[in-house]
Amino acid sequence: MKRIDALKAAVAVIILNEKNQVLLQKRSDVQLWGIPSGHIEVGETVSEAAIREVKEETDLDIRIKKLIGVYSDPTSQVFEYPNGQVVHFITTCFLAEMIGGELKCNSNESLDIKFFSEENLPSDLLKMHPRWLKDALSNKEWAFIR
Repeated sequence: MKRIDALKAAVAVIILNEKNQVLLQKRSDVQLWGIPSGHIEVGETVSEAAIREVKEETDLDIRIKKLIGVYSDPTSQVFEYPNGQVVHFITTCFLAEMIGGELKCNSNESLDIKFFSEENLPSDLLKMHPRWLKDALSNKEWAFIR
């Protein structure tokens, strides 16, 4: 296994539009598409972090609908940044709905942001994200622990 520099708590948010398309952002740090996500800051809850990250990255206001799952498996949750730092993420993933705001690339963390259908996802997708999306679209009542 790779040398791991840090363990971090993170959130990811799956937002579907009325056509059941998923919102993805093209991240400026790695030039890959992914679900809006980010670190939990000291003093905030996972749901507060999810709402804040989505607002920062997309300018959308959201309401969390349900917990999709908690993801910690090192085979998918260890991420190497371009600067060489290797981080093992424990990610809490939510399904949310848009309740306000106007979709726009809202930070220097994003190169682009748009909705994609499940059949038409970009090929340059972060390796940790396809499982989250599959779980979100499975319509299971319970949360996944992976």
